[in-house]
Amino acid sequence: MVAAGHRLLIFSQFTTMLEMIRTQLKADGLGCFYLDGSTPAQKRLEFAEAFNRGEKDVFLISLKAGGTGLNLVGADTVIHYDLWWNPAVEDQASDRAHRIGQVRRVQVLKFIALGTIDEKIYQLQQKKKELIDRVIDPSETLLTSLSEKELREILGIEGN
Repeated sequence: MVAAGHRLLIFSQFTTMLEMIRTQLKADGLGCFYLDGSTPAQKRLEFAEAFNRGEKDVFLISLKAGGTGLNLVGADTVIHYDLWWNPAVEDQASDRAHRIGQVRRVQVLKFIALGTIDEKIYQLQQKKKELIDRVIDPSETLLTSLSEKELREILGIEGN
């Protein structure tokens, strides 16, 4: 992808996976920025600014540490190397490239192998998104078709 002119954000929830990716990138002659929970706030901003200036083509980011607060419009490709059970966390991470100032189309990729836990997590994510869409979409009749008990379960309200 880099050879084709793309600039990548690669997210993983596992810092050990990011380290393995960084090792392989280095072996392939590609430099990258790296951010995890131990990266100081000032360094995060410096890395983001340098990436957006085009200093390196790949930015490896821990999902939890770098999923919010960064403007990374220098990227046109977001890769979720492994999935998180909450799709909103991944969406926030992807939004690092969908910021004011983005001039290119952003492609978001998720790696999912059949028969793995990631496939099951993806299915769970899809169910959650569908439920959220049905609850929020005013044209749907979900809220009027739910029993009081079902509505209480969704909202996490106990009682009679």
